[in-house]
Amino acid sequence: MLPDSARELKARLSRRLWQASDGSVEPRKVGEKTDSGGTVASGSSRWSGVALGLRPVGAGQVHLAIRVIDQADADVVLAGLPDGAREEVDVRVIGQVHPLGSPAPGELQRRMRPLRPGLSLSHPGVSAGTLGGFVRRPGHDGLLVLSNNHVLADGNAAAEGDPALQPGTADGGTAADRIGTLSGFVRLAPEPGNLVDAAVAALDERVDADPAGYPGGALLATVVSPDELDPDELVEKVGRTTGHTRGRITAVEVDGVGVRYDDGVHTFDDQVEIEGLAGAFSAGGDSGSVIWRSADRAPLGLLFAGSATGGSAGGGVTFANPLATVLSSLGVEWVAHS
Repeated sequence: MLPDSARELKARLSRRLWQASDGSVEPRKVGEKTDSGGTVASGSSRWSGVALGLRPVGAGQVHLAIRVIDQADADVVLAGLPDGAREEVDVRVIGQVHPLGSPAPGELQRRMRPLRPGLSLSHPGVSAGTLGGFVRRPGHDGLLVLSNNHVLADGNAAAEGDPALQPGTADGGTAADRIGTLSGFVRLAPEPGNLVDAAVAALDERVDADPAGYPGGALLATVVSPDELDPDELVEKVGRTTGHTRGRITAVEVDGVGVRYDDGVHTFDDQVEIEGLAGAFSAGGDSGSVIWRSADRAPLGLLFAGSATGGSAGGGVTFANPLATVLSSLGVEWVAHS
C-alpha cells in the first residue's frame, strides 16, 4: 500500500487498540500473565503488547509493520484489521523489549582517554551503557557526552550534578573514573507517548575527547531529520558490547513501543526499528550508541532498546530515537569535530 494509506490504517488501528473505545480490547492489567511467561509491570498505563510502524516492500510501497510481544497479541491485532488489509501487514512476535544496558568485557569496556564514541559509560548506580557521541549547548564552549537517560540518569533516579563514569560500573568504573557530571535529561513519563530516552553529562576540565573517533572517522555535522528517515537504509553503530555493527532500517514511525524498565513499562512513539545484516545489530550494554547512515555517514538515531527475538536475520530487533528529536528535546547541538 502507499505510505499515506498505511499511516491512515496505523492511526485507525492504534485508536482501536489503545483507547479500546468499543470495549472489545482491554488494556492489560498489572501482574497479568503474558504468553511469553512474564507479567505486565507497574508503570504500564496502556496495553504495550503492540507497536505499529511502516516497512518498505518496494518503490513507493510499504506494509504496516506490527510488532507484538505474544502470538495472542497478534491475534487481537489481526482481528481489528479490515479483510483487505491483512495481506499488507508484516506481523512479528518479538517478545519483551528491554533497555540495552549491561555486561561483557572487551576493548571498549576499558578506561580510555581521550574519550571517543562507543566506550563504556554509566551513572554510578547503573551497570554500563555506551558513550554515543558529543554535543554542545548553544552559546557554550564545553563538550557534553550524549547517551540515554537510563545510562546517565539511572532511569529518572539521578539528580543533575551526579557523576558520569568511564568505564561504567559493570566494567570496573569507580569515583576515580569520573569524567563529568549529569547536566540534563528527558524524564521518562509513565503515560504513553515518550519520544526519547536521552541524557547529557558535562565533561570535567582536562578531560580530553575525540568527537571524530568513530570507525572510519568523523560523522557528518548535519543530522538526518525524522521526515528524511528512509526505511531499508543501511546503517552502522559502535557500541560498548557488540562494537562496530551494520544493519538496516526495517520500520519507521513506530508507535507504541513498550519497553520494560526497572520501574515498569514505558511506551514510546515515532521510533526507528533496525535489524542486523548478519545476526544482532545490538546487545545489552549498547544503549546510548549513535547510529549513522552508511551511504554518507550522517547521524540519525540514538539506540536505547531492543528485543532478543523477531529479527529476520536472527538476533532480534533494535529500537532507536530519531537523533534530531533527541537533540531538540535536550536543547543541544551535534558536534562532529573537536
